[in-house]
Amino acid sequence: MWQTYVHMLILMTLSCLFCAGNKTKLTVSCPEYQKAFGGSCFEFVGLQRTFSSAQAWCERRGGHLAFIPDEETQYFLQRHLDPKKDMWLGAASSASTNLQYSPAVEASLSWLDGSHMTFSRWVSSPEPGGACGHILRDSGFQWQATGDCTKNLPFICQFESGRSTICAGRSTTLQCGSGQVLMIDGGFYGRKNIHYCRSTRPPPTTATQLQCSWVDIVESLTAHCRGRQVCHIAEVVDSFGEPCPQLGSYLSLDYHCEDALTLSTLAVAAVLDDVTISMKWLAHLSRGNLNCKLNTGNSDVIYLHSPEGLESSVVHRYSHPGTFVVAVECTSSDMQITAQKIMTIQEPIRVFGDITCYAGRLSFHATNCKALYGETFQIQMELKAGTHVTYRIQSDKVLLSGLSVVRGNVPQNITVMPDVVKQLGPGCHQLTLHASNMVTFPEVSAHLHVCVLERVAGLQASVLTQKDCLHSPDITVGVSLERGTPVLLLFSLTGSNNSFSETREMNTTRGIFHIGRQIPGSVQVKLRAWNVFSSVEVDVDMFAPRGKDSVKAVLDSTANSSSSVGALKAAVEKAVAELQKHSLLVTPGSLHTKPINFPNCSCPAFSLPVIPANIFPSAEPVDIRMLSLDKNPFSWNDRGNISGQIGALSLTAKDGSSINVENLSEDVEILLPRPPGEQVNTSFLDLGNFSTTVIDLPSADTTLLLKMVPSNDPLPFKLFLGYMDYPTDTNYVAMTEMPHQGTTQEERYTWVLEPKDLKGNTGVHYLVVRPIVGPGIKSIDANLSVTSITTACKFWNESTLDWSNHGCRVGVQTTHLVTQCLCNHLSFFGSSFFVTPNLVDPSRTAELFATFAENPVVVCFVGALFAAYLLVVVWARRKDIQDVAKVKVTVLEDNDPMDEYRYLLSVSTGHRRGASTSSQVTITLLGAEGNSEPHHLTDPKKCVFERGAVDLFLLTVPFSLGDLQGIRLWHNNSGSHPAWYVGNIMVQDLQTEQKWHFLCNSWLSIDIADCSLDKVFPVSSEMDLKRFSNLFFMKTSRDFSDGHLWYSVISRPPSSTFTCVQRISCCFSLLLCTMLTSIMFYGIPADPSEQTMDLGHFEFTWQQFMIGVQSSLIMFPVNILIVSIFRNTRPRETSCCKRKKEKLDALEQTSVSQSPPTNANVNVSLETVIMDITRIAHSLSKTVKSNIPCTESEFGPGQVDINAVLAVVEDFIKQNNKSSDNGQSKTQSCHNLVQPQLTEGSASMHPTVEGIQKKSNKTQYLYRQLCHIDKELSLLGPSSFPSPHSYSQAQQQVQGMMGLLEDQLFKFSCVNQDDPTQKKLSGTDSTDGDGGQKKRVCCHGGLPWWFVFFGWLLVIATSVVAGYFTMLYGLKFGKERSISWLISMTVSFFQSILVIQPLKVLCLAVFFALVIKKVDEDDYQNVAFTNESSSTGDCQDQHTVRQDRSLYQPPPPADIERMRRNMILEQKAFALIREILTYMGFMWMLLLVAYGQRDPNAFFLNQHIRNSFRRNISDSMSLGDVFTWANTSLLSNLFGVYPGFITDGNSKLVGLARLRQLRVQKGSCQIAGSVLQFVPDCNTPYSWEAEDMGSYDRGWNHSVRDNISTSTSSPWKYQTQAQLRAYPVWGKMALYRAGGFVAELGPDLQNASSTLEYLFRNKWLDAYTRAIFAEFTVYNANVNLFCIVTLLLETAAVGAFQFSSELQSVRLYQSPGGFHVFVMAAEVIYMLFILYYMFLQGKLMKQQRWAYFRSTWNLLELIIILLSWSAMAIFIKRTLLGNRDITFYHNHKDQFASFYETATADSTLQYLIAFLVLLATVKLWHLLRLNPKMNMISATLQRAWSDISGFLLIIVIMFMAYSVACNMIYGWKLSSYRTLANALVTIISLQTGIFNYGEVLNDTPLLGGLVVGSCVVFMTFVVLNLLLSVILVAFNQEQIYHKPSDEEEIVDVMLKKICSLFGIRYKNTKDAPGPDVNSDSGLTLNNSRNILNNSSTDANIFQTSDNSVNL
Repeated sequence: MWQTYVHMLILMTLSCLFCAGNKTKLTVSCPEYQKAFGGSCFEFVGLQRTFSSAQAWCERRGGHLAFIPDEETQYFLQRHLDPKKDMWLGAASSASTNLQYSPAVEASLSWLDGSHMTFSRWVSSPEPGGACGHILRDSGFQWQATGDCTKNLPFICQFESGRSTICAGRSTTLQCGSGQVLMIDGGFYGRKNIHYCRSTRPPPTTATQLQCSWVDIVESLTAHCRGRQVCHIAEVVDSFGEPCPQLGSYLSLDYHCEDALTLSTLAVAAVLDDVTISMKWLAHLSRGNLNCKLNTGNSDVIYLHSPEGLESSVVHRYSHPGTFVVAVECTSSDMQITAQKIMTIQEPIRVFGDITCYAGRLSFHATNCKALYGETFQIQMELKAGTHVTYRIQSDKVLLSGLSVVRGNVPQNITVMPDVVKQLGPGCHQLTLHASNMVTFPEVSAHLHVCVLERVAGLQASVLTQKDCLHSPDITVGVSLERGTPVLLLFSLTGSNNSFSETREMNTTRGIFHIGRQIPGSVQVKLRAWNVFSSVEVDVDMFAPRGKDSVKAVLDSTANSSSSVGALKAAVEKAVAELQKHSLLVTPGSLHTKPINFPNCSCPAFSLPVIPANIFPSAEPVDIRMLSLDKNPFSWNDRGNISGQIGALSLTAKDGSSINVENLSEDVEILLPRPPGEQVNTSFLDLGNFSTTVIDLPSADTTLLLKMVPSNDPLPFKLFLGYMDYPTDTNYVAMTEMPHQGTTQEERYTWVLEPKDLKGNTGVHYLVVRPIVGPGIKSIDANLSVTSITTACKFWNESTLDWSNHGCRVGVQTTHLVTQCLCNHLSFFGSSFFVTPNLVDPSRTAELFATFAENPVVVCFVGALFAAYLLVVVWARRKDIQDVAKVKVTVLEDNDPMDEYRYLLSVSTGHRRGASTSSQVTITLLGAEGNSEPHHLTDPKKCVFERGAVDLFLLTVPFSLGDLQGIRLWHNNSGSHPAWYVGNIMVQDLQTEQKWHFLCNSWLSIDIADCSLDKVFPVSSEMDLKRFSNLFFMKTSRDFSDGHLWYSVISRPPSSTFTCVQRISCCFSLLLCTMLTSIMFYGIPADPSEQTMDLGHFEFTWQQFMIGVQSSLIMFPVNILIVSIFRNTRPRETSCCKRKKEKLDALEQTSVSQSPPTNANVNVSLETVIMDITRIAHSLSKTVKSNIPCTESEFGPGQVDINAVLAVVEDFIKQNNKSSDNGQSKTQSCHNLVQPQLTEGSASMHPTVEGIQKKSNKTQYLYRQLCHIDKELSLLGPSSFPSPHSYSQAQQQVQGMMGLLEDQLFKFSCVNQDDPTQKKLSGTDSTDGDGGQKKRVCCHGGLPWWFVFFGWLLVIATSVVAGYFTMLYGLKFGKERSISWLISMTVSFFQSILVIQPLKVLCLAVFFALVIKKVDEDDYQNVAFTNESSSTGDCQDQHTVRQDRSLYQPPPPADIERMRRNMILEQKAFALIREILTYMGFMWMLLLVAYGQRDPNAFFLNQHIRNSFRRNISDSMSLGDVFTWANTSLLSNLFGVYPGFITDGNSKLVGLARLRQLRVQKGSCQIAGSVLQFVPDCNTPYSWEAEDMGSYDRGWNHSVRDNISTSTSSPWKYQTQAQLRAYPVWGKMALYRAGGFVAELGPDLQNASSTLEYLFRNKWLDAYTRAIFAEFTVYNANVNLFCIVTLLLETAAVGAFQFSSELQSVRLYQSPGGFHVFVMAAEVIYMLFILYYMFLQGKLMKQQRWAYFRSTWNLLELIIILLSWSAMAIFIKRTLLGNRDITFYHNHKDQFASFYETATADSTLQYLIAFLVLLATVKLWHLLRLNPKMNMISATLQRAWSDISGFLLIIVIMFMAYSVACNMIYGWKLSSYRTLANALVTIISLQTGIFNYGEVLNDTPLLGGLVVGSCVVFMTFVVLNLLLSVILVAFNQEQIYHKPSDEEEIVDVMLKKICSLFGIRYKNTKDAPGPDVNSDSGLTLNNSRNILNNSSTDANIFQTSDNSVNL
């Protein structure tokens, strides 16, 4: 039955979710100054008006005087009303239905809308004559009717949601939010009520029938407004006339807003279920169809075209579980709206898999689970299938635990908490495990058998006699168990001869067991009881049952030995005393003596008063139980709004019963800590100027504390608290006079206002402070700080299961850190706090700005932003002016004036570093029907080919090239940066508007990529354009340069209408708005009880999410509107249509300027005519393969005959005319020409219109050229020809060719009726009449130009308002908080700009490249053309443009190779300079790091400490001398004059000092037998093998060595290295371990002296002592150094001690000065250098592979890198160890603080840095490798290395020989030779002249002289001189055979560059200098005129096989 209820509940939940998804929830949103109730907003107006004026006041704001239709509304208004004020209500006398107005008519009161009063609270029944009603003051909010409606009273306005009453002359526009539409519910126009919209003229004075009526306008308004977002209803209203002309009409309208597009679907569904998705369109469609796209969330998209009835449903199935966002996007011609729903698809649950129980480390099967009472246990389960699973464990109907998981087929653990286990109780239980989700019916369940067991305790056993039980021969044992049943009992009986055991089960707490076998005599009975969790044992001694008395032994279960009863009693009494000592068990009389709290914990604290004795049952001690919780344990009840810690205190009697403490005469004080980080709102009031502050109360059940600190005490003043308005002497919520009574200033100046004092008001309160001054005094010089705290004290009422404040109040000692609660009972106590939000009162502007001097941070920052904005705007304006000049198309200067076929080139330079070029670039277009001339791409008015720029050029050719198949690019490698990275190139045919794209993305450079200056790029296909790499790069670059608001300021496209100044302004407005929203919500403390949502490493709360949403809603809409206005506003100057006309005019003007001149005064010669004819032949040769000569030289040697040239052209034209005639039928009509056959077989015989058009273009070109030739011939005349016949023949030839072309033009005119000679130059004109092409839209859409003023107005308004309020907030925050906010704001701002937004751009680019795959086309319709050609003269001037023919020919390969070699030399030279400079910087940083780690004061500190402790030290000291030195010099210096400081008081002793000794074992050496009787004992010198590491008693006594129980700090117990945290020490005689026997000296001189006396008296130092260490650490604050001191006294077993010391100074606290920051920066830069060198070595290793390790310099680099990283690791380790040791010292100041590990790490770090400096200095040798001298020295050492290695071996052998000999001879006499190492150092010093000859010669003159002399002769005079000779011989050979280095030429280039940099002339010693790579030309090029002879070879791959001539 219960499961059925659950299933029904789930079905109802699904149904509710479905219904909720299909209904729009209407909520009432009211302004802050209004209160919402019952679908209306109520405003309590304090202004005093008459009844009619009050109604008019409400009507102007869209409301009316308030109605009270029911009791709930009455109670609501009472909570917000002042009982001492009268308030107007919307009650007036009833008017008749025909609106008869007569003062004499008496009528009852009704509401203003005419509705009857179904609820009333009249004081008395309204008397006749009552015209209006109001709430009567001091009457319990009852109503009163009055006839005087002209008195001024406050009033209540009511604004009904969805209902509007509009008076005449008011706004008649209805509007809904974005994406919503209007729905008309009802309404009328006219007048039904005399009280609404009353006219200003007086009503009639006589009873007349008013001609008023009303009209139902619902249908009209519905037809006019339904489905619209904004509706203007004035015209609808006006159409009805005036229904009430005398009193005027009004419009009463009921409406609501609904979403224009609704989407409904199930919230939860199962996998593979049919899911119905429905959408409904409510918006009005003005025109066009509705197209909807439904995205189901699983990558399925469904398109819905014109759904029927604007509604549509789709059935869809989901194949896998998950959460999907179902979205629909509907688009019409005028709007686009989206809607979405979230749907969860779940997988149904199948059966359970394995179920396992875990209790501790034990596991059980589901059928036999065990749980330990009071402990957690877990149940692990998994399902076969299912998602979004909710697990429940229940016992009957009680829920024990639950868990919700996403995937059910993954094993999950449910934890049953200890309190739930206790609730189950001991015993076995049948539990049910349920698994359910929203799509599984019925739910799946499984049963578990769980037994809850207790730990076995309280075991008692007794052997019963025959008197206790029936007579039996068996041994009878009575067993009782306090808890732990069921258990197994093991009875073990042991007699004198045998033993016996038996196991029994015990399921109850008591039982009698009969042991089946009796053992005669006395037996020992042992009993063991156990279960799976614990076991106990008891022993029972007994004798044979021979007497009548029984022997009974009762022992505790934890006892394992047979202790006596007295000892047990004493142990119990000791435990009770210990409990009383720790306040666990206390006597009732001592409860009030001290507070009850947890030590060292920020937890609640209780202070009990003297509790009456009648509360306690007896005088016995009571048990105190205290509980502290961080979170509310009753979180399911959120009415208390509990935040912070929870505290509970209970008293328990000895028998375990609870003691109820309540109704005390004195209060219990509870101190509850408040959450950290709570905002403190403190206002500082200057009582001489202002005395007002604002306080916000968030809840009605909180207590308000006002804690005040006056500038002088006493300071009398009055406090007035007002609600929603400033209080007055008569109008206030609360008032008091300060100071109050109290013993402290805090009590006297604290005002506590409980909820009853605040009258339940919430919201804004105003506090006014008025000083109490004497007569005649107007102001006082005093100030007051007011801190407002809102809190509450509540306890958990167990009877009502709710939080209550009965019997509790807030104390005056409450602060922002702790809440003081005073209660008369004990329970769970919690503190509820509310943070007063940040409020800024604009009226206090002057007051806040008066504090500018104390807090100028935010104001100065905002002012600096405004100043920076103005400066940046100046720069942006200049940039906009420069961009205007860039957005033009450059007409190339080398365009032929006769060429009229135009191509637009868009050349894009890449964004890579160094992509721009200074070279001169040339391009050739390669088409299917011919190639263009090479053209030089340049513009004399602007720089071209800059990085990321797009340059536009207009290139002309004689006629169409057909479909372009490629382009050829090259440059001459000139200028300072010749390399060029060309991006994309677009070529557009302006006649046909066809576009070709070329994805170049390649370098044209001699030293980058493929090192080429000349490349041919094929045209890109559509597949190439839609490749991911191209789309991603294009989208990314476009978004960064134009779409991204911040980055586009610098990289804005010049063609964009969104100017740089506008972008800067939008950024400025956005920044200020962001600052305002950030500072508004800054410092709001998080709710500690709010759940934290965890997303990996990111955690956030719902409060933080809502703050982000609110900030976005405040900030982004306005800024998006500003950007949209600026981006979509059209420019003012010219419309786009006019601009396009200007573009066409410019093209025509360009054509006219390039057309051949017709002036008769032009100089014409025969050579000019021949050149023009030759040019015509040359242009024909480019399109066909013919035998026509191309150049003048090819017509023959000598003078060229003009008739011959014309004959060739004439033959060409006739030949093509003949082929054209053969290809066309003689009888073909013009109609057939217009409609050619399209079949493949007749395609060649019937050309298409496009082919005819191309032929027509070529024919027109030839015809114009021949006309020009004919004019030149007429101007030339026959006199210029060799013979008149030649002149006439030339004229006939020209006219004949013109006649042939005219015939062809006539045929083509059938297809195109336009005159060929009058055709426009632009191809767009010829296609306007073509019906097959789409009509082009001239102008793009956009806002009118004057919309830009709205954008600027919004920018100024948002910037000023945001900046103003930001400054107010900053002044209110204070300086420290303002700085904190500013830092937080700056970090988040740069994080957004540099990280988040770029990632967003990249993700969007990936999405568009993978999903959208749309190629963005650039629009050049509005780009202006510029013609820079200044000459429109003769043709000869036009040909001068191509005089520099070197630009039109690619560079030869030989010159490219020479330039490449010079470039490589330059690069190597610059690389060498860069390497040297980089290494200098590296060395500088390394030296800074090296010397920054050392302090020169360390030497003086060490020397001072060493000298201080060396006093009274002799070369040989006995044990007595050692004790004397320790008592005198050691202690006097350790404990100086100043306590805690050593010596003279400059160095602080860190921790305690200690003495440590190392000993050897007794009998550790063998004694010769002959002297054994004389020497009974022998002790060896120190060694690790002989060291004594035992533990002893005092005086080295062995008597208790085996059972020693001394502590680890005993000086007689050996402690290891790990325990002492020390390191081995090198002494003069041995290496000593870090362990030993340690004695700490204590904190002062007295304790240290006592310790030394104790050690001396007990002979701590004796004959077995080998080393004594005095160890301590000091800190000198003057030099900021720690010094770890080790004073060592060691002996070699001869009885004399020698002194040595080891001091290590280390800096653990970084210096606070600026040098520390400088060193830290150097360390960071040094590691960056290391990363840089790692990168270089990695590249080199990748290139050279194993050969890398054969280079010595590579290995040196590798060693430096490894040592650097090792030093970094040691540095980090030293820092961590230092922090650890300092922390240990702070926590254990009474112990020895060991800094040895830190000191060792510091020493290791210094050694590593020293070796780094050494190796880095050696590397300088390699950097000087290009110096000839250094190169020769290196070569010399390499040449002589084989000989040098042999001599070095000999030197080592001789050194070792003399060292061994000297050690053997003088090792026992002289200290310089006492060890082999010392002897070796002495012999080496002999070779350098450092030698003490006297000590050797004085000891053994003859032997010493022989040894020293032979060493000097053999080593110095022979071996070392031979070594030098070998090196000199190798150097001489190297000079003879030295080969100059290949890199010497690099040195010359480097010196040349350096000299040129400083203006010094460098004389090169080389005879054949290479070409200057920096010259303008860069190449010596061939001036051949025939360009195509070289370029056609590379372009042949793009030529077609069609050899026919098409004219």
